[in-house]
Amino acid sequence: MNFENEGEVTCMSWEEHVNNPLWPILVDTVHTIVMYSHHKAYVRDVVLVEQPNISVKDLALRLNISLGESMVILYELQKSKK
Repeated sequence: MNFENEGEVTCMSWEEHVNNPLWPILVDTVHTIVMYSHHKAYVRDVVLVEQPNISVKDLALRLNISLGESMVILYELQKSKK
């Protein structure tokens, strides 16, 4: 067995998941996180100014948040720009 890449997240972006039937459940769950609105504001006001193309994984690592929260934040901020 090769466990070399075990646990590694590859090419994850919100675009790949937004049409998944579980996406609305993830969004609702993330919205219940107490710090969510603060994380989203920080990403909008600081992180995206410094790194406009930050990945879901890098954002999650930078803020020490879940990949799901990172995905929803980037999705909602991208959606609000359109």
